[in-house]
Amino acid sequence: METRISFRHVSCFLAVARERHLGRAAQQLNLTQPAVSKTLAELESLANVRLVERGRHGARLTPAGEHFLRYAVGVEHAMESAAGALQGSVAPPVQILALGALPTVASGVLPDALLRLREREPQTGVRLHTATNQALLSALKAGHLDCVVGRMADPSAMQGLSFELLYAEPLVMAVQPRHPLLGAPPVSPQAVLAHPLVVAPAGTVPRLHTDAFFDAHALRVPGNCTETLSVSVARLLTRRSNAIWITPEFAARDDLTRGELARLPLQMANAEEPVGLLRRSAGEPSAQVEALAEILRELTHADLWHAQPNARSTSRRRPR
Repeated sequence: METRISFRHVSCFLAVARERHLGRAAQQLNLTQPAVSKTLAELESLANVRLVERGRHGARLTPAGEHFLRYAVGVEHAMESAAGALQGSVAPPVQILALGALPTVASGVLPDALLRLREREPQTGVRLHTATNQALLSALKAGHLDCVVGRMADPSAMQGLSFELLYAEPLVMAVQPRHPLLGAPPVSPQAVLAHPLVVAPAGTVPRLHTDAFFDAHALRVPGNCTETLSVSVARLLTRRSNAIWITPEFAARDDLTRGELARLPLQMANAEEPVGLLRRSAGEPSAQVEALAEILRELTHADLWHAQPNARSTSRRRPR
């Protein structure tokens, strides 16, 4: 059967599958409707199965037709690539960059970086995976990710990985613009705890700094707070209520810039944490990883993200 099915059979079937109508399929192929019907009948005879149900209102694929459709599309793409190769116009293959990022980083520094990467490497596709820092580093070590934009970790977790500092990110307390604390006397940690909190989950670096801030004032984060890694959920909760979102600054940066959120005038001292590019130490990085690394350096060097002056150097800061 496979030696007798020709590309005209496949092209006819695909036209019918796309148009769901024999007459429109015939117009697309510059054939008569009887010619399309005959070709389709030949294909079904060779396959010994009905692929299309014909009716007054059009054509509908049978389950066998739906199954065959997946492979027919592949045949068409292969023929197009073969024709392009003969004409010397075959497009370069698409390269996939498996990128990991912390949720706060993904909503902060990455959008501009990915836009620039698209401009410079149009044949690069990106598969972005967001998770906790620990999960990202494990996936990077296992080879499931090509690189990660994240934070330093304990020395045991950093074995086999390199870290290039990009910027230092402070924690801020973000609230909706009409929050009662914005018009109050100097804000105190006690006053903050009188409102619902949205914080990072336990065990994450932002949460460790949040807990340390309240510990320094003999206070603690209440158990009825909302813990989430989701930036979208946190920002919507904050914009729609009097909740206080304690977050790395860049996660809320766009909302703060547009005035959709405001920053509480309460400094969280010693709550800055370095964010950088993590890669496997062994082996040569791909061209896509190098391109992204250069773009991230440009963004931080241009001070678009308030990067530190030495942002291009590898951090020697002791991991926490």
